[in-house]
Amino acid sequence: MSTVFGPVPSRRLGQSLGIDPIPAKTCNWNCVYCQLGRTVPLINERKEYIPRPEILAELQDALKAHRAGEIDWITFVGSGEPTLHSGIGWLIRAIKQITPIPVAVITNGSLLYLEEVRRDLLAADAVLPTLDAGNGQLYRKINRPWPEITFERLLDGLKSFSREYQGKLWVEVMLIEGLNDPPQALIEITEILKEIHPDQVHINLPTRPPAEAWVKAPSQEGVLRAISILGEIAHPVSPAEGSFDLSGHASIEEAILDILTRHPVEEKVLQQNIDRYVPGQAGQVLQNLLESGQVQIVERFGDRFWSIARAVYSDKKV
Repeated sequence: MSTVFGPVPSRRLGQSLGIDPIPAKTCNWNCVYCQLGRTVPLINERKEYIPRPEILAELQDALKAHRAGEIDWITFVGSGEPTLHSGIGWLIRAIKQITPIPVAVITNGSLLYLEEVRRDLLAADAVLPTLDAGNGQLYRKINRPWPEITFERLLDGLKSFSREYQGKLWVEVMLIEGLNDPPQALIEITEILKEIHPDQVHINLPTRPPAEAWVKAPSQEGVLRAISILGEIAHPVSPAEGSFDLSGHASIEEAILDILTRHPVEEKVLQQNIDRYVPGQAGQVLQNLLESGQVQIVERFGDRFWSIARAVYSDKKV
């Protein structure tokens, strides 16, 4: 499995070349909305899961394979919490030495209370931490973190990092109907944002299959209410549009698995992208994947999504 994947269309970062520096589902949160299913077990150990030179060499190969303008961002993101890789700071600085393409880190922000993690991320051009709750009780209900990562530690880390960081700080809020979309919950988040001073607040919705079947996106009214309360720097993130890069792999099936490891893909989108590379063969490619036992199909409100087989959802029909 590659650590570098894409470029893939990102809702915030255009055509994003992803770096996933950790094994699948290595995470210290077990969010109810996670598109990769439940985190079993929780992991909170920082170490060099994949050798840094190996990741950097793979990135260099990917950069050579693409023309100028085909990659908008290089993004640390993927199948868990990227700051659990102890070499992420080294990697960010090494990347800045070999390419002018900006570097982003999508993180849950849980480890920003650690000075070494904050220092690791200072060289990134954009950091996108998560803030889904304005109080400890709701934080534990939504994000279900490693026990020692308290709400107070999360806030301390976010506040400290915002004081030290000079790049783009874009805070992500995943809105969930009945949990953090009521006015009081949004007001509590807003009060914390006033102390963090992010450049933008990205409102996300659980449109892909969540870990827990009961998770739903709020109504349009709820989204508009969130925009109104969270302030003028808040805006909903539009669904990603664009094509996946399925080249540079031994097979098209391997390329698809690399992407599905990082997020489920709607069936019709998969078919469209496969047809770009092997016209008329999408059905056979998807059948090959099913027969390999490495993928599963998850239904979400009548739409079929493809995900990796080891992802654990509370109910496949969500």
